[in-house]
Amino acid sequence: MTLDALKTADRVIGVKQVGKAVKRGEATQVFLASDADARVVEPLRTLCSEAGVPVDETAALKELGAACGIEVGAAAAALTKPIR
Repeated sequence: MTLDALKTADRVIGVKQVGKAVKRGEATQVFLASDADARVVEPLRTLCSEAGVPVDETAALKELGAACGIEVGAAAAALTKPIR
């Protein structure tokens, strides 16, 4: 999946919300900003690894935020299963 999917798909933004989605089994793909502080994203990277959720780390903070439709950078975002 690419960043373009974040523009239209069900998603959550931010390290805390992404972590919650991974723990609930709702995250299908996680995007971590490549230039985010390691202290911030490392616990989430570990959580994704344990849960078997694929992680993409190619975008910078600003690019990830823009892909999510927000005007600030985002350290993390996740595609989620559609809400029923």
